[in-house]
Amino acid sequence: MTDDRRQPDGFTLLEILVALTVLGFLLIGLAQGLHFGLLAWGTEVRLTSGNDGFAILDDMVRHVIEGANPGDDLDPAPFVGTRDQLDCITALPDAVGPTGNRHMQVTLLVDANHRLVLRWLPYVHARRLRPLPATETELLRGVSRIELAFWRPGSGWISAWRSPDLPTMVRVRLHFPEGDARQWPDIVAAPALDRP
Repeated sequence: MTDDRRQPDGFTLLEILVALTVLGFLLIGLAQGLHFGLLAWGTEVRLTSGNDGFAILDDMVRHVIEGANPGDDLDPAPFVGTRDQLDCITALPDAVGPTGNRHMQVTLLVDANHRLVLRWLPYVHARRLRPLPATETELLRGVSRIELAFWRPGSGWISAWRSPDLPTMVRVRLHFPEGDARQWPDIVAAPALDRP
């Protein structure tokens, strides 16, 4: 006896609906995973790009302070600081210009255009016949002011430094205009205290 009932050649409507429902759930899960991944990536880019600027500024300011000339027995340390400006002799890193590791006379301050700048010119241990124009390197824009403090053992943080020796530490605090979301930590560096 032969069975004349034939098997259908395709899927039933119920099977197609179940498959489409499962595929829909998979697509929803993938879309939400992709959305979360893009949000995480955007947040990471925003956070790391902001920190890159701080890392560069931090390295530059630390290099200037840590490389400060401590002077010697005949000449005191050429290091003068006020609440809003630092003047010293130091070796600038190669990134500032084609100067190698020569000593430079530098000034760190916020200018009238609200830029944190480093003004520098080659240091010569002689009196100049005429003043040279200083080279200016912009470190950061949109800074309302800089606040410097100098650590003196026994006195703590003071707002000005005029001493024949280097301070134990220097603190650099940046203030941004009201409404600016940037909040950077203080930069604290120790000048080289060993005599050459």
